[in-house]
Amino acid sequence: MEIITQALPAFLLVFCRITSFFVVAPIFSSRTFPTSIKIGLAFSVSLIVFLTIGFDTKVTADATYILAIIREIFAGLLIGYLAYMFFTIVQTSGAFMDMQMGFGIANIVDPITGVSAPMLGNLKYMLMLLVFLSVNGHHYLLAAIMDSYKWLPLDNQLFQIYYGGNITEFLVRTFSDTFLLALQISAPIVVAMFLTDFGLALLARTAPQYNVFVIGIPIKILIGLALLVLLLPGFGMLFQMIFDDMFQALEKLFTILKTSS
Repeated sequence: MEIITQALPAFLLVFCRITSFFVVAPIFSSRTFPTSIKIGLAFSVSLIVFLTIGFDTKVTADATYILAIIREIFAGLLIGYLAYMFFTIVQTSGAFMDMQMGFGIANIVDPITGVSAPMLGNLKYMLMLLVFLSVNGHHYLLAAIMDSYKWLPLDNQLFQIYYGGNITEFLVRTFSDTFLLALQISAPIVVAMFLTDFGLALLARTAPQYNVFVIGIPIKILIGLALLVLLLPGFGMLFQMIFDDMFQALEKLFTILKTSS
């Protein structure tokens, strides 16, 4: 009983970080991922991590223990949010494509996230999940949260690191990089739709008898879908590039946490 009372506070801290990571991390935060399996997986990973590093740190359940729980929750959310940020690239680029092709009004409810998502963005997001699972990316995510204790141990100074501003600067820079990637992915179809609009404008000036508002929508949809079919074979390499950037960003985050502490 004495050993349990001494080890329980440290285990709860580990469990808080792992659970908060699963709340926002891609794949694990999906609504289709059963909650019971999610809790069981979080408990199993927490137990493995605790048996590895938990006994090296003495945690006392005093008045500062609540702050330690909040600190660990923030740590798990930070790591999971950084990983999820790269998965929103395809949804953002899909929204740009839908807006130009005329699919913007036909948003659907994504069964994975439970929110409204663009059609092309939802298609590319599901393809990205399949590629991510095929390359065992979820194993790398589990390895990342488990290795985070090497860079950010239980007795960390995360609040002081937040106050330093390095994490905020890194997140803002990462957000701008992901948004730029989304623009670059959607650029071929967006530029093609702009040229199509320009051609329809010339048609309206030279042949006013044609109703460009009637013929323009199907033409833009056909051109957009044709370009999408041409671009689909290259999505696998594109997704792998995004995954490499994601894991590099996680490594940079851990480096910032280590050097700042």
